[in-house]
Amino acid sequence: MPLYEYYCADCHNTFDALRTMDKADATIQCKSCEGRHTSRVLSVFAARPKAEQNKKVPTTVTVGGGGGCCGGSCGCH
Repeated sequence: MPLYEYYCADCHNTFDALRTMDKADATIQCKSCEGRHTSRVLSVFAARPKAEQNKKVPTTVTVGGGGGCCGGSCGCH
């Protein structure tokens, strides 16, 4: 089950919730204030190779979408 991140407009808190994909955008109650003015936010993450791979592979962190959007003005050459 995926872990999604949500933002509460009432108390400005962000929180995580495990939910099925079909319920990802459904209204969820805030874990802090129990408000209902919440929305799902884009979560970003970074991945690092294992310690023994650090010597062989340079670490690169990509944030955001990227990856294969060469259909428009995204900077692909």
